[in-house]
Amino acid sequence: MLRDHSRLMIVDRTNKTTEDRQFYNIVDYLKKGDLLVWNNSKVFKARLFGRLEAEESDIDNNGVPDKPLLKQQEVEIFLVRPMENDGVWKVLAKPGRRLKCGMRVRFAPDFFCDVMLKEKAGDILVQFPDSAETVREKANKYGHIPVPPYVKDEPHEIESYQTVYAEHEGSVAAPTAGFHFTPELIETLKERGIEFAEVTLHVGLGTFLPVKSERVEDHTMHSEWVELTEENAEKINRAKREGRRVVAVGTTTVRTLEGIASMGYEERVTRNVEVTKVCRFYSGDINIFITPGFEFKVVDAMITNFHLPKSTLLMLVSAFAGDREFMLQCYKRAVEEKYRFYSFGDAMLIM
Repeated sequence: MLRDHSRLMIVDRTNKTTEDRQFYNIVDYLKKGDLLVWNNSKVFKARLFGRLEAEESDIDNNGVPDKPLLKQQEVEIFLVRPMENDGVWKVLAKPGRRLKCGMRVRFAPDFFCDVMLKEKAGDILVQFPDSAETVREKANKYGHIPVPPYVKDEPHEIESYQTVYAEHEGSVAAPTAGFHFTPELIETLKERGIEFAEVTLHVGLGTFLPVKSERVEDHTMHSEWVELTEENAEKINRAKREGRRVVAVGTTTVRTLEGIASMGYEERVTRNVEVTKVCRFYSGDINIFITPGFEFKVVDAMITNFHLPKSTLLMLVSAFAGDREFMLQCYKRAVEEKYRFYSFGDAMLIM
C-alpha cells in the first residue's frame, strides 16, 4: 500500500467529532498559510549482535583463554545515544546480566566496545574507540534496523523505516507520524500554499517506555537531543505572529517545539507593533513530559499515529485533545473501525 493511502481519522477537539478519510485527503483540511513542521531525524541501524570476548585476566601466558566458553556467548547491544565523552555510548543489552565492567563485545573485526558501567536503571555505558559518527557508520554496515519488538519481520531496506524527508542521522526509532507523506503529496501541499519548517529530535527508547509509577508525576522522561535552527524558529515565530496555524507532524515535533517554548523563550518587544517570539535557536537535550492540563504555546494542530496504552505518547495526545475521555473514545472507535495501530499503522489529525 502506498504511504499516503493509509487511513486518517480527523479529530475535531472543539466539537468532539471524528471523520474517516484517507491520508491523502489531508489536503482538504490544511489551508493556505498553515505551517507544517516535521522532524527530519534519520534512523540508523542501532541494533547490534556481538560476542563477549575473554577479559585480559582470563588469558594465560600462552594467549589461551581460561574460559573458552566466554567467546561463544552472544549478546545484543542496542545503541541508545552517544554521551558527551567521545566514544562513550549509553546502551541496552540482552541479556544484560552477562556483561561485567571491563568486558569487550566484538561485532566485527574492526568494531567493538568495552563495558564501562552498569547503571541501576538497566542502562549500560560502553566505550568505543571511534567517534560517534564512525560508530553510526559501522553500525549501518554491521547492524540491524531497530524496528519495534512487535514487528516480526525486519524490513530489507532501512529506507522503508524512514520518512521521505529524513536527513540528520541519530534516531534509534523512526518518527513514524511522518511515514504517511510522499514526495507527491508534499508537492501538492506546497502548491496549495502550505509552508514547511523542520526540527531535529533524535528519538530514544525512553519515548516508548510505559508509565509504571502509580503517580504520573513520578515518571521520569529520558532526555533526547533536539535542534531548532534560527531559520526554522523564525518561520514558526512569524506564523504565530500572523495568526497562522502551526501543524506538528508527530509527537516528537510537539515535544521539541513545546519543550523549547517552555524554557522561557517567550518574549514581547513593543516598537509600534508587538512582536511575539515563542521559539529561538536551540541545540541540546530536552525531557519534557506533556500530560493532561499542559498549556500548549506553539502547536495548533497535530498529525500522529495511534499509540500504545499507558504510554507517555497517549498522554500527550490526550493533553492536546483537551479531554482524556474523548481521546479514549477516539481510540475505541479506531479499534471498532479496524484502524491499524503503532509504527506502521494509520494516522489521526487532531485539530
